Amino acid sequence: MVLRIGHRGAAGHEPENTLLSLNKAVELGCDMTEIDVHVCASGEVVVIHDEEVYRTTNGTGFVSQMSLDALKALDAGKGESIPTLEEVLSALKGRIQLNIELKGEGTPVPVHKIVENSGWSPDELVLTSFNWNLLDEYRELDPEARLGPLAHVNAFHAARYASKIDAYCVNPLHHLCRKTFVTKTHKKGLKIFPWTVNEPDDIEKMKDVGVDGIISDFPDLI
Repeated sequence: MVLRIGHRGAAGHEPENTLLSLNKAVELGCDMTEIDVHVCASGEVVVIHDEEVYRTTNGTGFVSQMSLDALKALDAGKGESIPTLEEVLSALKGRIQLNIELKGEGTPVPVHKIVENSGWSPDELVLTSFNWNLLDEYRELDPEARLGPLAHVNAFHAARYASKIDAYCVNPLHHLCRKTFVTKTHKKGLKIFPWTVNEPDDIEKMKDVGVDGIISDFPDLI
């Protein structure tokens, strides 16, 4: 059975990376949901995709230059605030698996510390990133963590790197997921979770080639 993975919660239905969106993913019966994290100026790990806040909130500025109080004062959509990683882990514990994408520099150490004290088990979490140096850093902190490189150009390169760090999965752009790639990657013992698959035809293509999970803004379509 293919896993249903909500992208930034269920971003097609509610404001992305908010508790409202994440709870929607649970409500829709997702097996896993995905979030993005950065470290803000006061040192907390916050759940937001971009380096700047203007696209997803009513404010402006760089996340890394704003305190948690300043970020919490913003409207992230429908009156929601930007959550911290601790808030997300607390809200979702025991309800769904979580894919934490390391976006910002300096995220591995604080994220690992938070995860370690969260009560979540390693098989409930996946840590992913486009910046593979962050995955190298996280692997040094936690030999048991389920890691996964993200790829938007060369999926085979990502799979080779995944084997090197004893990763759990590879998360490529869905256009890169052809049958040959899926077959060869499965032989390495890796799971494949393509993103961001929103069209019904593309969802069916991903199922046909045999991926293990599908990341979508509309997980109810999977």
